[in-house]
This record gives sequence, structure tokens and C-alpha cells, in this order.
Amino acid sequence: MFTTVQSFLTGYGQESATTQQLLDALSDASLQQPQAEGYRPLGFIAWHLVHNDRGMLLGAGLKFEAPSAAATPPKQAAAIADAYRATTKGILEAVRTQLTDAKLQEQVNMFGQQWTIGETLFAYLKHEIHHRGQLTILMRQAGVPVIGAYGPAKEQWASIGMPIPAI
Repeated sequence: MFTTVQSFLTGYGQESATTQQLLDALSDASLQQPQAEGYRPLGFIAWHLVHNDRGMLLGAGLKFEAPSAAATPPKQAAAIADAYRATTKGILEAVRTQLTDAKLQEQVNMFGQQWTIGETLFAYLKHEIHHRGQLTILMRQAGVPVIGAYGPAKEQWASIGMPIPAI
């Protein structure tokens, strides 16, 4: 749970930078990478990180610009990456200007439960990290190099002068 606005701004700033690097690495072709039959492809997962409808942040009372969930995901990876960049900027500005440390303790109805706004921000951040994990798996399946979020990805070990760990 976040108890200060600054702690969210710092944490989300770091995590969104990692997400942005992954989105920037996507190719138009990779957006079609399926998860499994009957599930949405990589492009839908990436787009889910951009739109704002029915989202936790709106439920917490934040107002910011973002594409509608009803919008068809772009077929161009760069458009998704650019939309994420703009949405992230809007989220950071909204938190900076619309919340205070005291307001983080206020309760909101989230999924039929009472959460503090600080808990909601924390859940939102974990939600993004969850979908970022899905992205990395689908990116690997699509042949798109990934980066390590909390340590080197397999492709990065050599660049830090270390052998790839054995399987």
C-alpha cells in the first residue's frame, strides 16, 4: 500500500519506464502473437495497459486522458507505445496534482470492497506488473527480445559479462 504520493510517483515512474521499454520493442507483427485459442493476442494485452475505462485509477477518483477501452487496439506497435507514454504522463500528473498523502487514506469502493486510495494505487501497480509478465512471455514466443525488469533477461547476461545461467 502507498502511504505517500511521492512513493507512488517513484514506484510507478520506475515500473512504467520498464513497461515502456517493452512496448517500444514490439513490432507490428508481434501484436498478433496469440496466447492460446480463444484468448486475446499480445496486442490486446499491450493495449489493456493504455486505456482507462473501468479502471482502478478512475475508481479512485483520478481524472486523466487516456484512450477508451472501447477503442480498437491499433495495428501499429508504435501507436500503442506512444499512447502508453502519454497515458503514463497523464497518470503521474493526475496523482501529483489530485492526491495528497492524507487523501491516500480515504476509502473507495473497488470491486465491491472498501479499499483506501493508497491500496488502490498499489493494486493498480501490481496489475500492470502482472500484464507486463504476460507481455514478456508472448514477446518471447513472437521472437521479440525482452529486457529484465528485476534482473537480467537471458539475452542480457552476456552484456554484463556473465554466463547465461544453466537450465
